[in-house]
Amino acid sequence: MTRYVALLRGINIGGNSSIAMADLREVFIGFGYEDVTTYLRTGNIVFGAPSGDQDRLVTEIRKGISDGLGKDVGVLLRTAAELDAVLTSNPFLGEQDDLTKLLVTFLAADPGADKAGALASPPGETGSLALVGREVYVHVPDGYGRTKLSNAFVEKKLGVAATTRNWRSVLRLREMATA
Repeated sequence: MTRYVALLRGINIGGNSSIAMADLREVFIGFGYEDVTTYLRTGNIVFGAPSGDQDRLVTEIRKGISDGLGKDVGVLLRTAAELDAVLTSNPFLGEQDDLTKLLVTFLAADPGADKAGALASPPGETGSLALVGREVYVHVPDGYGRTKLSNAFVEKKLGVAATTRNWRSVLRLREMATA
């Protein structure tokens, strides 16, 4: 049994795509997934499922949410081991003590290292981005609410669907996935 974290894109933010976490949990339980737990209201689900094709799992989850809850949402999936790698690969950790200034944008696919240059900060932006595989690490000294380095910015520059989580959420999801 592999532990996974499903990161849903754009739910329960600003009244858009509202989904009750209890309903979402029931969809996952209906697939026979084990130890299904949600975290916060922004579409974080930790669960156990047989090891296998992640693309198949993503398709199954998207269809289940669409059929069961009437919502078409993006689903990004990471294993507990992949989250471990996310935690150790953040290039901004050593230079930033305030964890509220760090985020991770999870990508649906690896855009390729040649795309890293597309993530140059716009003029006047104090934040920084670093592409590492299927993640973009975000450092925002002035806070995420004041930056142009949003999820939409990353998606536009890389041409890949994405969803962003703050560093504390990533730490908690990893803890839940390895418990």
